[in-house]
Amino acid sequence: MDNTNSVSTLIDCTTSKIQQLQKAFAELESHRAVTLNLKWKELEEHFHGLEKSLKRRFHELESQEKEFESRTVEAQKLLEKRQAAVVAKEQASLETLQEKRDAAIYVITTAREKQRKVSTEESSVVTDDGQGGPPSVEEKPPDVMVSESNFEEMKSAENGSIEVMSYPQLVKLCEQMDSEGLHKFISDNRKNLASIREEIPLALRAAANPALFVLESLEDFYRLEGPNMDGKKDSNLLGVRRTCIMLMECLSILLTNPDLVSASDVITEEVKDLAEAIAEEWKPKLDALDMDASNGNSLEAHAFLQLLATFGIASGFDEEELFRLIPMVSRRRQTADLCRSLGLTERMPGVIEVLVSSGRQIDAVNLAFAFELTEQFSPVPLLKSYLKEARKASLVKPGNASPTAQNEVNDRELAALKAVLKSIEEHKLEDQYPVDPLQKRVLQLEKAKADKKRVAEAAKPQPKRPRANGVGYGPRVTNVVADKTFYPRVAENRYPQYMYDRQFVYPGPADNHCPSLLGSATYNMSPAHGNYFATGYQYQPAYLH
Repeated sequence: MDNTNSVSTLIDCTTSKIQQLQKAFAELESHRAVTLNLKWKELEEHFHGLEKSLKRRFHELESQEKEFESRTVEAQKLLEKRQAAVVAKEQASLETLQEKRDAAIYVITTAREKQRKVSTEESSVVTDDGQGGPPSVEEKPPDVMVSESNFEEMKSAENGSIEVMSYPQLVKLCEQMDSEGLHKFISDNRKNLASIREEIPLALRAAANPALFVLESLEDFYRLEGPNMDGKKDSNLLGVRRTCIMLMECLSILLTNPDLVSASDVITEEVKDLAEAIAEEWKPKLDALDMDASNGNSLEAHAFLQLLATFGIASGFDEEELFRLIPMVSRRRQTADLCRSLGLTERMPGVIEVLVSSGRQIDAVNLAFAFELTEQFSPVPLLKSYLKEARKASLVKPGNASPTAQNEVNDRELAALKAVLKSIEEHKLEDQYPVDPLQKRVLQLEKAKADKKRVAEAAKPQPKRPRANGVGYGPRVTNVVADKTFYPRVAENRYPQYMYDRQFVYPGPADNHCPSLLGSATYNMSPAHGNYFATGYQYQPAYLH
């Protein structure tokens, strides 16, 4: 609008300018000696014509501007209406979806309640009864199972209702209270452990006494451990112990859902007494555990604490003893929930201090975030301290600068860097702790490791390959002794056996070597050559994390 007013003002001043120009022209004409052919009248008409043209164009622009503003207002109103309509549709869709969810939950709850009332004979509808009736749920083809709606998946035959599960064998095993069979089923299907874990809490409802069933499944936790066997190295024992812990966790999940079962009905006083007896039996075995040796991942300590938390018997044990066990399970993902269930939340600052003093700052950072203690235990200084200690411990001592020692040092530093980077990513600390220098160091160490591996591979002697054309004998040469073979004989066990166990070695017949084309000269090797191969392969230690 300011520009429009200024243009209008300038146009209004045109008349005064013309008058001033007329006076100047008259004065100029009075001083000249020769009269100009151009008359003032013509100039005045010309300027008045320009003035009218400018005014007309100015009014046209004003009308166009007003029209544009009105259209803009109308478009804005129309856009607001459409936005309101979209918001209304979204709200209606959300309400409809919520109604469908509520209906689905109601159907699921109703089906579960009916299932609890169905007898064992009626629940056998899950399998084929062999009487020519309708096919069971298990017998339906996969495409039919996928095409059915969520409500139809919760229905079964006319004489009962039972929840459709991916592993109906779990329900059968729980109904039969077959703890040994349950262990075997989980072991045989360990590749699908995630999906099995989701269904076990529901399957436990089919057991006559879920809590007693879980307690019976703990019998082999220590039974398989022989007197002269290291249980931590026995894969079968590790699998059994992990399964025992998982079953106790699944029972806890079942007990926390009041819509499914009542905790007081499942965990009776008799069950608590039996759980306490098992805990008292396990307790002496924990005294020999070493916190440093367990590295925060002790299955024995985890199972003991999970037993107390699941069956609610922690009050019968000394809190100091429980406090001592927490650092032994600090790397387990369930540690924070276990501490809350055992009533050890107030003791967590002490646990974190123990972890920091023992050089396990990564676990300390995880627990600090889990219990909102980051102000008391700042995570970034803890991570920097962990990395500093790892680098300090990785320094090669003078006189021990062998390739094996250097590789172990690099592996320890690389593992520490990766653990710190993972912690920064999980807790979103990139703004407080830049990761670029750490990532560059990781790339540097990985490149050095790869280069050393290539150098070691290149230094290995490659066994001679047979001739590509497959000819058994070469051309006759007069200066070659007839009975000498292509490869010189070497003493037995001079080189390790793995030198010849390579994929690209194709040994030919022992009596069909080609005679040498270059004479019978042998290859001279230094006395230390054999020692090199004896140390060429070293054990690569695992990462710290």
